[in-house]
Order: sequence, then C-alpha cells, then structure tokens
Amino acid sequence: MTTSKLSDDEIAAMSDLERRELIARLQPADRVLPPPQMVKLHRRIRLTLMVGGSLILIPWIVYLGMTLPADYHARNWSLTWIGFDVLLVLTMGATAYLGWRRRVFLILPAFATGMLLLVDAWFDIVTAAPGDVWVSVGTAVIGEIPLAILQISGALMLLRFLVLAHPLNDPAVSPWRAPLPF
Repeated sequence: MTTSKLSDDEIAAMSDLERRELIARLQPADRVLPPPQMVKLHRRIRLTLMVGGSLILIPWIVYLGMTLPADYHARNWSLTWIGFDVLLVLTMGATAYLGWRRRVFLILPAFATGMLLLVDAWFDIVTAAPGDVWVSVGTAVIGEIPLAILQISGALMLLRFLVLAHPLNDPAVSPWRAPLPF
C-alpha cells in the first residue's frame, strides 16, 4: 500500500467534484451512516405509519365534522391549556438555550416552537368567546404568527446552511431536492 500526500496547493487546484470524491473516499462510511438494513427498516416503519395515519385520519375528520356538537363543555380545560403552555415554554427555553450555546440541535426546538405558536394562535381564535375573538386575532397577528414565522424560517435557514456546508454537497442540486445519502 502506497501512501501519498496532497499539498494544500493540489487540494486547492481540485474541482468541487474532485474534492467531494476525495472526501467521500477518506470518510469511513461505518462512522457516518447506520447499517443499511436498519435504515431501510426504520424508513419503512415511518413511511407506513405516516401513510397509514394520513389515510385513517381523512374519514375520521369527516366523521368528526358531521357528528361533533358546535359547543361542548370540556373536562380538564385549564389543565389542557396549562399543559400546552408548559410545552410551549419548554420548547422556547430549549430554543433559547441551544441558540445561546450555538448548538445545531437548535433546529428541532425552534421548528417545534414555531409550529406550537401557530397551533396556539389557531386554538385561541377558534375557542374564544364571541366578545374575545378580536383579542385573540390581535395577539395572533401581532405576536404568535410573526414569532412562529421567525422560528420556522430560522430553523429552515440553518438546515439549508448545514446542507450547503456539508463537504459532500453537490452545488448543482438544490438543498430542498437533495436526496438522503442512504
């Protein structure tokens, strides 16, 4: 086995494609990717659950739309809202902490916080008493929706940056169309 070293000048002279091929050859695949059979099994399970769940939810939504009463007295109403707000505080806190620590994992709680803020705005508006609807719409438009957009777009921008910064990224392929490597 012969070994040769590449100088900085030789690496700088390589094309993007040549650099990506070199990185792929040097990177041990067993440290980067889980075993292919595990990836296939997990992917199959997730896809089956998401497709099955989507198909089951469609008739369920139609059934609920035809049978649910317009008004309903709910048990544990305060516990439901307090629990939701606790979850929102936890995701906001995780987003703040991971952002302050400059951690990539920030993507997940930031995206979750944005989605929870949109859900909060929706439920605040649709469950508000007739006289309080405009207060709920106002807080949604002024606070919750802009903050949700900020969180979701920030998470997506960071994800896009990480895809583009990856050494095996093909600049000819949009990050939104890049296939998974496994």
